[in-house]
Amino acid sequence: QVQLVESGGGLVQPGGSLRLSCAASGLTFNIATMSWYRQAPGKERELVAYITSGGGSTNYADSVKGRFTISRDNPKNTVYLQMNTLKPEDTAVYYCNAGSIRSGNYYAGRYWGQGTQVTVSS
Repeated sequence: QVQLVESGGGLVQPGGSLRLSCAASGLTFNIATMSWYRQAPGKERELVAYITSGGGSTNYADSVKGRFTISRDNPKNTVYLQMNTLKPEDTAVYYCNAGSIRSGNYYAGRYWGQGTQVTVSS
């Protein structure tokens, strides 16, 4: 079965950095488009970034462009999210997902990890 295990969250001051990791198993990782989502309290889950199977194409939400970088290591079945210049509004639970792209749009797959909490606060 598909398992996605996120790690790397924590408490960080505004302007700080964190690197999230997501270890995947039970799927053919090197053909999956991988993504990161986040969900803040009282808000809907939103797509933060995705990366295509070979890593050749990435896409970011406007709110994180220039601050976050998604990457992947296919031999390690792991996707990363480097988050720099963090803001209080980045506070959320972050989830990774294995989905697909159709007609230029990303569609989430049905499997989710448990998420990792990121809190940006002084």
